[in-house]
Amino acid sequence: MNICLLIKDFAIGKKFLADGRPTKSGAEIHGENHALQLIQLGHRVTIMTKKRFFFTAARENLNGIDLVRLHPPFRWLEIFLRLLTTHRDIDAFYIIGTPKFSVWAILFAKLFNKPVTLALTGKAEIFSADKNWRNKILAKCTRYVATTKEICEGFVQNGGISPEKISILPHGIDTNKFSQSTEARRRELKIAHGVAPDKKILLFCARIVKDKGVDTLQDVWRILHRKFPDAVLFVVGGGLNYLLDELRKLSAELDNSIKVIGEVDTPQEFYQMADVYIFPSRHEGLPTSLLEAMSSGLPAVTSDIGGCEDVIKNDVNGYRVYSEDAAAFAEKISILFTDDERRKIFGERAAELIRTTCDFAIVIPKLAEIIASK
Repeated sequence: MNICLLIKDFAIGKKFLADGRPTKSGAEIHGENHALQLIQLGHRVTIMTKKRFFFTAARENLNGIDLVRLHPPFRWLEIFLRLLTTHRDIDAFYIIGTPKFSVWAILFAKLFNKPVTLALTGKAEIFSADKNWRNKILAKCTRYVATTKEICEGFVQNGGISPEKISILPHGIDTNKFSQSTEARRRELKIAHGVAPDKKILLFCARIVKDKGVDTLQDVWRILHRKFPDAVLFVVGGGLNYLLDELRKLSAELDNSIKVIGEVDTPQEFYQMADVYIFPSRHEGLPTSLLEAMSSGLPAVTSDIGGCEDVIKNDVNGYRVYSEDAAAFAEKISILFTDDERRKIFGERAAELIRTTCDFAIVIPKLAEIIASK
């Protein structure tokens, strides 16, 4: 099958913005991962995205992906021309998010009887079919993919999509890369990072922006540091420079108990070293970092929002609390810090859930089947 994947942006150039935030969004990461995984299954994949910079090529090969950048202001015309000439052998369309130019691919697909699948990865992308002419077209795709139950409900209630057309499917991760840790491995990594093996580690691994609950994280740590003065908080991820500075200042106030690591390409060792994962985000689809932490055998305490509700079962593999309730976060983390057996069982259950529902080996064949469906 020859698949055309459409996505609003595909990061190129600098890795970070001037304020410290990474340039690549979660949707872009999912798009690239899905393209590469579909290629491994034997499919061909073309990604069509915006051309934002003069210096970027209009078309290039990226690790086997045929990457096409559409020129403004006539992206709609370029899509039609390419689909009639250079890409006339496209069999199916797969759209991630709601890029404006994707409606022209939907119209082309309808005209030539080709299947088109629209996937949403965040609640903010949910559209109302009666709002404008573009949304009316977005509501006429062949199939829809929702990464969470909340998004599925949004498709039905706002988009007027028939439930029979919707599949709930996580975006997936490579669980082999995020394998379940062991006590021996955890001990080894703690020593390597200058932490005594008997000290507890809380991990936050996500983009450092306010929506991820970094302010709540600071309040939680103030409470926990009083109860567990020997515990250490590791903060992994790039983000806003002023928030990173706030975390460093707080660490200095609290006996240098916070290790601000910044952006890393391979966060696996931090997942395998930690004892508990915290995720106090205010808005989410299905957070990749949470899936990676769970796959690594970490029990998590998360906000009671979005996709967290799909994977974290209270008092089974972790806890969910109100996103801005620092005391509730601290209470649940305290339980896991002090109950070794509970922490171990929750971590094992978390890893098993992700291995059996979110691994690429399970997700991608299902996605390919959905994309091909007429």
